[in-house]
Parts: sequence; structure tokens; C-alpha cells
Amino acid sequence: MTLLSRGFQRQFLGYVGAVIFLVALWQFAAWSLSTPLLPHPLAALRATARLLFDESLGKHLWVSTYRVVLSTLLSLLLGLPLGLIMGYERRIDRFLAPLVYITYPIPKIVFLPLILLFFGLGDGSKIFLITFIVFFQILVTTRDAVRKVPAETVSSLRSLGGNRAQVYRYVLLPASLPDVLTSLRLSMGTAIAVLFFAESFATTEGLGYFIMDSWSRAAPDEMFAGIIMMALLGVGLFIIVDFLETIFCRWQHLKGD
Repeated sequence: MTLLSRGFQRQFLGYVGAVIFLVALWQFAAWSLSTPLLPHPLAALRATARLLFDESLGKHLWVSTYRVVLSTLLSLLLGLPLGLIMGYERRIDRFLAPLVYITYPIPKIVFLPLILLFFGLGDGSKIFLITFIVFFQILVTTRDAVRKVPAETVSSLRSLGGNRAQVYRYVLLPASLPDVLTSLRLSMGTAIAVLFFAESFATTEGLGYFIMDSWSRAAPDEMFAGIIMMALLGVGLFIIVDFLETIFCRWQHLKGD
């Protein structure tokens, strides 16, 4: 068994142990509080299976997955190259950095009324909002990661005849990729939270809408079914990022236990 496969096995067992612990904690809380607002795990799982079977929950899961995945990809395609350029090209950075420093700390959610005005109530406004937020996280992380690359590493490649494109391809991108993927993991939590907020009003699709609609109908088992699906969506995205890291950052998994 290779080191990589052992890592995946340990990760899988870790997930199983975490699920068992959380379900046990949930069951204990349900027994202790004894309130209809907190259903037992079995009741929530039954509701999840029933709603997935009749496709009502599956449709909302698909819509939310589409929105968050597309938003994350757009953020990565925009933030990664711009972060690489800002980190390496000092003249461009001197021009763009003040703009980033001013706009990054502003809570992007305050622009939601304007976003709804320009993009409407459909997928466009949700995707733009999530992209707008995650983009800055990836941009700043990539820029700072490039700044940490030793100048001697770049000079070595240039002395061997490497051009600017090769510096980006063989030095800056590999050096910054681990930090970018870490930022992407953190961005997943932000993206899921923003997704829930954006879907909780002015829409009839998505897990956020499903959860709030179940809550308004006093159907806690269905509400927790939506919460379970949103949790699985987040875990699935985390696993995908981990898988990408094993492909593009293999040197990080060559260390011994």
C-alpha cells in the first residue's frame, strides 16, 4: 500500500469517526432537550431519504451545487492569475494594491441590493455575489504567496534563459499553489455561508430556500434534511480540493509519517 493510499484510508476513517461522534452528540442533544424543534437523527435521515427519492430535495441540491461550484471556478480563474501578476509585477501591484486594500475589508454582502438590481433574482445575482467574495480571498492569498518566493529562485531560472512566462509556469505557480488551495478550502466555508444567505430570500430554488421554507412550515425533520445536504455539499467540496492537492502538489505528500 502506497503512502498516498494510506493517507486516503486514514482520511476516510477520520470522516467516519467524525460522523459517528456528531450523530451521537446530536442524538444526546435530542434526548436531553426533548423538543419537536430538534428531531432525532433517524427522523432527519428518513426525511432526507424520502425527499431525495421524490426528487424535491435533489433539485435544490443540484441548484446549490451548480451555483457554488461555478462561483468558485470563476473566482479561481480570475483571482489566481491576477494574484500571480500582482505578486511578481511590482509596477502593476503599486497601482492595484491600494484599490484591493480599500475594497477587500468592505463586507461584500452590503452590495446585495445593487447586485439584485443589476442581476435580478435568478442565478446571476447569487453567482456574482459568491464570486465577488471568494475572488478577493484567492487574490490576496496568491499575491502574498508569490511575494514569499525567494528572488534567488527566480534569478536562477532567468540565468538559465527562462522567459517571463516560464517564471510564472515553473516557479511562481507551483510555489503559490499550496497556499492557494488552502485559501480555497477556507473560501468553501465562506461560499456555502453566502450561498445559504443568498438563497434564503427572493428565490424558490436552492438548499437555503428549502431550509427556510421547511422552517416556516414547522417541518424540522425536512429542515434538517436540507442542513444535512448542505453539510454534505461542503464536505464534498473539501474532499475535491484535497484530491486536487494530491495531484498538483504531490511533493507535499512525499514526506514520511
